[in-house]
Amino acid sequence: MFKTPELPDCFYPQPPILICPNRPAPKHSLYLSNLDDQKFLRFSIKYLYLFKKSVSLDCLKCSLSKLLVDYYPLAGRLRASTEDDQKLEIDCNGEGAVFAEAFMDYTAEEFLQFSNKPNKSWRKLLYRVEARSFLDVPPLVVQVTNLRCRGMILCTAINHCLLDGIGTSQFLHAWAHLTTKPNADIPITPFHARHVLKPRNPPQITSNHPGFTKITPKDSTHGDLNQYLQSQPLVPVSLTFTPAHILHLKRRCVPSLKCTTFEALASHTWRSWVKSLDLSPSLHVKLLFSVNVRKRLKPEIPQGYYGNGFVLGCAETTVKELVSANLRGAVKQVQQAKSSLTDDYLKSMIDLLEDKTVKTDLHASLVISQWSKLGLEDLDFGEGKPTHMGPLTSDIYCLFLPVIGDFDAVRVLMSMPESAVEKFEYHMNDFLDREDGGDDNEYPGEENGLI
Repeated sequence: MFKTPELPDCFYPQPPILICPNRPAPKHSLYLSNLDDQKFLRFSIKYLYLFKKSVSLDCLKCSLSKLLVDYYPLAGRLRASTEDDQKLEIDCNGEGAVFAEAFMDYTAEEFLQFSNKPNKSWRKLLYRVEARSFLDVPPLVVQVTNLRCRGMILCTAINHCLLDGIGTSQFLHAWAHLTTKPNADIPITPFHARHVLKPRNPPQITSNHPGFTKITPKDSTHGDLNQYLQSQPLVPVSLTFTPAHILHLKRRCVPSLKCTTFEALASHTWRSWVKSLDLSPSLHVKLLFSVNVRKRLKPEIPQGYYGNGFVLGCAETTVKELVSANLRGAVKQVQQAKSSLTDDYLKSMIDLLEDKTVKTDLHASLVISQWSKLGLEDLDFGEGKPTHMGPLTSDIYCLFLPVIGDFDAVRVLMSMPESAVEKFEYHMNDFLDREDGGDDNEYPGEENGLI
């Protein structure tokens, strides 16, 4: 299989520095909500931006230092809560964000030529902080790599416990705004208090929450598909769906069902993923997908809230039911999962997460995160918008990414076992060869003797 070329090593002219707020900022412990403090989110989201023209490093440092006065928790450090060592909190101590500057003997055009699929050498573009544990990694790590062509690559690692995708977009746009307009106020004032998502006392779990499971000793009678996939050699798969492709896909659901781009593409991706893995027809599979709940909760979460204001919607069925039915059936499952996210349901979920033995059920689930409508691709530090935006690495979690220059297109990126890539790409593209409204209606594993 064709592999993208390795990047050359970065040259660091000086050690990384800590960027601190340029004025005294509040020093206290910041409570993290149960949506923030999920073990599922204990990692850093790593973004990569490619710009054809570099921006002054001094300007970037200065504007970040100013911004950290408003976003002071990002200059703090995570720690176990003083009240409950199973919970995390932020020590807002002003210690600072890590900022590394580097040079790479490479050009923007060379990078762009192979930018569709991340490879492991891209990790050179983000300074690796030596740390004993996840808690010791600063919440914000930045590396700016200047290129031979006078372009630059900006990589950020932002702790997911502190921000979700909407909060990240808000933060990065505020940084760009202060870089281009040093004396201006930021467009949206960040809302820090996570107590707006505090659980009730006592907790009231009034709904069934299929996206979660209890942490229990391993049951050897049940295979863990997620662990099995992670144990395989994984390779990134990247597929771009143009507006015409998406319209063609949505037409398979009309006239009996209307659906959004996300509902159609997520359902199609879920079905293609299951078909490509040749799973037992009786296996229960789930689709977990991010849903912004800022306006679904009552009262609504205040504007400027940059913490985790999303939950994972959960559609579930058996392999046989998913692939034997047509696309409309999967879309209905996704729509039902979304419609279940009422105020009562969400408050019940927040209460459920007070139990630290509860975790996101990943054992036979495809997780899809929507990055394509967050405005992440519009970031401009004064020298133009990026020519590439995406994650630093590819994972088994699926990302719906923006396509630079085409707001209505979506790029699907995920990692698959190498043995399943060809099948996955076939099933993802197969709908283009069918008539509108047509669909396959049999489980191919039975026919091919694969189960």
